[in-house]
Amino acid sequence: MTIISNNDIARAVYLVLKGSDLEVLPPLGGKTSKYSKVVRFLFKKRLLSKTSEILSRLGKIINEEEGRTVARVSSAEKLDQQNKIKLEHFLKKRYSAKEVVLSENLDKKLLGGLKIEANNEVIDLSVKNKIEKLQEYLTKSA
Repeated sequence: MTIISNNDIARAVYLVLKGSDLEVLPPLGGKTSKYSKVVRFLFKKRLLSKTSEILSRLGKIINEEEGRTVARVSSAEKLDQQNKIKLEHFLKKRYSAKEVVLSENLDKKLLGGLKIEANNEVIDLSVKNKIEKLQEYLTKSA
C-alpha cells in the first residue's frame, strides 16, 4: 500500500490545473471541468476531510512556482510605508522572490521589533529575543 502525502496530492492538483487561471474558478458542475475531476478524485479517495491542508499546500506550491514569497510580519505597532518597502526589498533579496506579499499582525506581547515568518523560516528581530541573546552571551562569558 502506497501512502500519498498531502503535498503529493497538492503537487498533482497543481500539475493538473497548471495553465488554468487559478484565480477564476469555473462552475464545478461541468463534467469536463478540471476542477470537478479534482473534487471527484478527492471524494473517491476519501480525502475531502483533508481539503484545507491540501489547499494550503497547493497555495504554497503556486506561490513558489510563481516566485512569490508570503511573509507574516508580527510587530507591536503598525509598520509605516517606508519600513514595509525596506522589508519587502530585504525579503525579495533573501528569497530571490519576484514578489513579496506581507501579512501584518499586531502583537501587543512584543515589546518592540519584528518577528517574520516566511518560507518555513522564522526571523526573530524582537527586542525580547535580543535581550535573551545578550543574556545568554553574558552568562557564557562570565
